[in-house]
Amino acid sequence: MFDKKKFKAQVIMSGKTMQQVADLLEINQATLYRKVNGSSDFYRGEIQLLCDYLNIEDPSEIFFTPKITQTQNR
Repeated sequence: MFDKKKFKAQVIMSGKTMQQVADLLEINQATLYRKVNGSSDFYRGEIQLLCDYLNIEDPSEIFFTPKITQTQNR
């Protein structure tokens, strides 16, 4: 599961803008926001580019976070 907050924080910490990220991926900003909001997925090549561009050391912390579910006690 994609961690939207960590991704946006990494963009800010790297001094980049969402437009610059979209330009890097050669997509428009609306497409980037669909990916960030979970309507569309990031491709493996895009993740590799983003890790280099945004200095992401561990992509699993942003792109592959485990989904947390709550269970009910019965």
